[in-house]
Amino acid sequence: MKKVSIKLVKEAELDYGVDRLTSPADAARVVRKYIGDADRKMFIVICLDIKNQLNSINTVSIGTLTSSLSHPREIFKTAILSAAAILIAHNHPSGIPDPSRDDISITKKVEKAGDILGIELLDHIIIGDSTFHSMKEHSDF
Repeated sequence: MKKVSIKLVKEAELDYGVDRLTSPADAARVVRKYIGDADRKMFIVICLDIKNQLNSINTVSIGTLTSSLSHPREIFKTAILSAAAILIAHNHPSGIPDPSRDDISITKKVEKAGDILGIELLDHIIIGDSTFHSMKEHSDF
């Protein structure tokens, strides 16, 4: 059997214009700055400390124009090492941020996994061209 250690390695310090997330609009600004104008779906996890201050952001997956594979085990990989809470997010390259059935399904799975791990899922933000959708704000989970 191999002995292993797991470490969180910070790759860069980036300024997202906000240190603490206090609203879905704050979260959407951070997500938009991180994802930018990606032409494919990008799924990310934002790890937050106990005061909802940004701890880290991790790209979970980069998909195609219409799909992105995301699994709770990949989403929580970084969070287990550094988060009291998380926010998940992705873009819709179509420009329309309405959640799909798959979006709602993965959000519910992540919420359940977070309950088990003691890491709260605060929201799932979907960004479109100029708008965003907060699944928490719209009671989608």
